[in-house]
Amino acid sequence: MTNFLFPSLSCSRFFSSSSSSSFFTTTSTVILLLSISFSLFCLNTIIILSLPNNSNIERETIPIDGGAFGPESLTFDANGEGPYTGVSDGRILKWLQFERRWSDFAAVNASPSREGCGGPSPCEHVKMEHICGRPLGLSFNKRTGDLYIADAYMGLLVVGLKGGWASPILLKAQNTSQALKFTNGIDIDQKSGLVYFTISSTQYQRRNYVSLIVSRDTSGSLMRYDPISQNISILIKDLAFPNGVLLSKDTNSILIAESTNCRILRYWLETEKAGTIELFAELPGFPDNIKRNDRGEIWVGLHARKTKWLNWILSKPWVGEMLANLPFDITKGYSYLGRWKGVGLALKLNENGKIVKVLEDSSGNGWKYISEVVEKDGILWIASIKMPFVGILPI
Repeated sequence: MTNFLFPSLSCSRFFSSSSSSSFFTTTSTVILLLSISFSLFCLNTIIILSLPNNSNIERETIPIDGGAFGPESLTFDANGEGPYTGVSDGRILKWLQFERRWSDFAAVNASPSREGCGGPSPCEHVKMEHICGRPLGLSFNKRTGDLYIADAYMGLLVVGLKGGWASPILLKAQNTSQALKFTNGIDIDQKSGLVYFTISSTQYQRRNYVSLIVSRDTSGSLMRYDPISQNISILIKDLAFPNGVLLSKDTNSILIAESTNCRILRYWLETEKAGTIELFAELPGFPDNIKRNDRGEIWVGLHARKTKWLNWILSKPWVGEMLANLPFDITKGYSYLGRWKGVGLALKLNENGKIVKVLEDSSGNGWKYISEVVEKDGILWIASIKMPFVGILPI
């Protein structure tokens, strides 16, 4: 039976068969320009830690097994074990440091057979996201040992310390018509147990994120879930692709990466500023997840750089609308072209939001689409929404 909500995607062809050759040429050019605009940008105002091919820094990649890719978020449990990460086939993996291998820890879909969820083809994983799940943000409640999962299709889920099948908590916001269509970033107040998470869009699925950006969709929101009362609150509406979140150390405020606008916002939860929003940092690219190190500095993974071309596109609503409504998947087109473009990029900010370091891999070795950087025990653990490995970089 055809599923009209989640139509089949082809990996070999993403253009409509009815498109004329002239339209094909025109729109292909638009996609090429869009891809270049995501990929080519020079950082002139901040210090870059470049990682060329002949770098003396010993770096390592840990391949994801089972043909999966895209370890989007990384987290460690209360005992410091891990990292744990969610990948493209709906599994949550745990890194066993002493055995130097990944183990299956949990899965987000409810079918024990997981039929059709594995396999070596990344394109098959994308086609099955709505069935197998696509876990994005991960965060442990260190007191209970529960792992909370923000899945792009399954909503908010939780799994216990022993792993297994994750249990859905929320697929729809209570007392509203808002479906949890693109659940993304997550963080937990370790004192109260409150869970903060983002809905990136109610109009676009994860696999259509480029359309989300160019259309300037503002249907995203920041939400809060109380595990004790099981109540959910919508804290902020009308956000443009809200992504990663990070509670302040005193839990008085929370940072939200707003990807479309290439910035990080601060929302005040307590103090006399409670309920207000302020700009925390403007960034030279599209931010994903946000993590704090032990010194209070903040690492931000950037999917790609922003350019004048994209600024122009975003300043012209009719251009974005045209791109979002083209008769083919522009996200897939961007992904194809992006295989030969782009570099790995992450930023370190101080507590005031100032960029103090840029980590950039321009070697062409495949460190691209960085979604998260976790600093632990003198090592940077580097995640990516698209690459088939986790990066490790001593600092």
